[in-house]
Amino acid sequence: MLAYVQKNVDSLRAEIPEDVTLIAVTKYHDDTETQAVVDAGVLDLGENKVQDLMGKMERIKGDIRWHFIGHLQRNKVKYLVGKVFLIHSVHSLELLKTIEKESQKKGVITDVLLQFNLAKEDSKSGFYAEDYAEVMDLVQTLSWVRVKGLMCIGPMTKNSDKIRKIFKQLKELYDTIKTKYHGRNIEFTTLSMGMTDDYPIAIEEGATMVRIGRKIFYQ
Repeated sequence: MLAYVQKNVDSLRAEIPEDVTLIAVTKYHDDTETQAVVDAGVLDLGENKVQDLMGKMERIKGDIRWHFIGHLQRNKVKYLVGKVFLIHSVHSLELLKTIEKESQKKGVITDVLLQFNLAKEDSKSGFYAEDYAEVMDLVQTLSWVRVKGLMCIGPMTKNSDKIRKIFKQLKELYDTIKTKYHGRNIEFTTLSMGMTDDYPIAIEEGATMVRIGRKIFYQ
């Protein structure tokens, strides 16, 4: 057990509401640190790279719910289907189609979040707000993909007003889609937004999942 990991997890648990899921982002962290997070009671782990996730999935012990939170290439989808709890970063129609195809092959329903790039930053992937109707039209034709909600990455700025604006917009879009669309594979329960630098704002604006790495692992 790494005492600093337990201390940091306890501190976050005291701060984060019980109805918000803490996802520990374990990228760049070795097996010892990753296992320490699980031993500290965090069972939702997020990885950014498929290869790293596959390796840790074999080596880390516990009733872990693995989340894929990084940029997902279509040729890597087959490795995740049937293995992960939730794919957060579905950023294109083609990726949705690939997840549907690979899920059908394996006979499993794959839970996903739709990633939106509301600030239209070139450095980030994701749908634009005005794309949502086209995206949901496709979603309604799928049988092996279940959309659980939305995800975004906050803008790279220290301006809290700009960060809050994006999170507020994503919550409004989440509410709009949840109200307008219903179906066997549309089950909006999850709004994944907020990381180490901006998770308090995300929680205030309605996040149900926050993805935190650095604040868990610093000594």
